[in-house]
Amino acid sequence: MSFQPFTVKYVIRAKFEVEGVVEKPDVIGAVFGQTEGLFGTELDLRELQKSGRIGRIEIDLKSEKDKTDGSIIIPTSLDRVSTAIIAASIESIDRIGPCQANVNLVKIEDVRETKRKAIIERAKEILHNWNLEKRPETEEIFREVSEILKVTKVETYGPEKLSAGPDVGSSKEIIIVEGRADIINLLKMGIQNTIALEGVKVPETIIKLTKEKQSTAFLDGDHGGDLILKELLQVATVKYVARAPSGKEVEDLTAKEIETALHNKVPVEEMKGKKRKRKKVLVPKEIVEAASKLKGTLEAILLDENMKEVGRMPVSELADKIREVEGVNTVVFDGVTTQRLIDIASEKNIKFLVAARVSEVVKQPLNVNLLTFDEVME
Repeated sequence: MSFQPFTVKYVIRAKFEVEGVVEKPDVIGAVFGQTEGLFGTELDLRELQKSGRIGRIEIDLKSEKDKTDGSIIIPTSLDRVSTAIIAASIESIDRIGPCQANVNLVKIEDVRETKRKAIIERAKEILHNWNLEKRPETEEIFREVSEILKVTKVETYGPEKLSAGPDVGSSKEIIIVEGRADIINLLKMGIQNTIALEGVKVPETIIKLTKEKQSTAFLDGDHGGDLILKELLQVATVKYVARAPSGKEVEDLTAKEIETALHNKVPVEEMKGKKRKRKKVLVPKEIVEAASKLKGTLEAILLDENMKEVGRMPVSELADKIREVEGVNTVVFDGVTTQRLIDIASEKNIKFLVAARVSEVVKQPLNVNLLTFDEVME
């Protein structure tokens, strides 16, 4: 089996056991059907396949003695957090076809890490061959490459063995990032007081460090970063928040982008103050009624300029539907306003997007009003 190395970052590998006989279409149906709508359109498998963030899902199975077992392989180009959520969603599948099923994650393979290791081994081989040729510059080249590898070496910190830079213990200030690749990128820029969360749940070591040191959370500019920020603000004592540009990850930023993001970090108290100052907005009663009906349903309602309902559908179908339906003035939905939805609404001249929540990383549009349920409901 082969994957395109220029698109795939991680490969989710899971195994399943079924009490009965099923076929590949049954497994594919369960993967798409039982994960649909769990986390909105941003993490919907069909939407992710359409946008090229998830590749072709491979199923391998065999049946004998009225039991079926096999494997599910899903290549992704998502960030670590989103990939982990997809993996956990796959594990939640409990039926395949008409039969009871049990799905377990085997591992998440980091394709890029494997490639990096192969490159380093090849570099060692190349340097060794140069040395055998006894060229005068060989020793100098070897020292330079060795220094590069030393710079990118990541240490571990705390009982959870979190990926960290060498200065995280001695520095009075620390920078909290999402994963090991972020640490490596910051180390290349000379930033060594870093520590990684290594997942959505905040480790106790980081909770303790934020009480002892001045802490800045430096997170990806995507929905995964939003989720981690929400968790951090609930359990840790973070002082500042910095974000990668919208749609980008800290591990891929240039030196200039890192400098700009850290320079523009925002005090947490200022962020909380902005949230507290959000006022109620006066809107037509039909919008308020729609928001009240939709809360907790993961559904959307489309209204025309006369505030008449012209469509209702699951949030997972919203992006496609608003492209198809003409004359939509307002969209009210129990989900998160993303940049993709804003762009579509702007193209379709939709005036209002009213959602349960607006992502913090979206660009404010000129012709679309972004509102939340809290702003329109009592």
